[in-house]
Amino acid sequence: MVYRVFTEKKKELAHEARALLSDINGLLQISAVKDVRVINRYDAENITEDLFNYAVKTVFSEPQLDIVSDVINSEGYSCFAVEYLPGQFDQRADSAAQCIQIISKSERPTVRTAKVYLLKGELSAGEIDTIKKYVINPVKA
Repeated sequence: MVYRVFTEKKKELAHEARALLSDINGLLQISAVKDVRVINRYDAENITEDLFNYAVKTVFSEPQLDIVSDVINSEGYSCFAVEYLPGQFDQRADSAAQCIQIISKSERPTVRTAKVYLLKGELSAGEIDTIKKYVINPVKA
């Protein structure tokens, strides 16, 4: 079974989202974007439910810094996700799998990650494509 969790930095600690908003407004000259959220998605396979629930609090998130959920509330946002291509090394997924293997003292689980970007504002399809081209490296993701 595949277990999924989403983690997002609390608003006051979301430095990556603020930096991206600044780049979109300044560098890309897209002033329609009013808010950006960056959420990490983790999918874990070959793992027990109890171990996954423990890993959510110890590996996939920092409870004092992150908001953890099973679903994303994307109401009012344009949304897209970026995931590594097969064969590309995903440091975040590899580190999470290693940590879970150490905690469980058993086989290494399969972990996949993605970044979910949520953009608030009245955006055209062209503006969203411009932001995607800025965020996504087509060689890796």
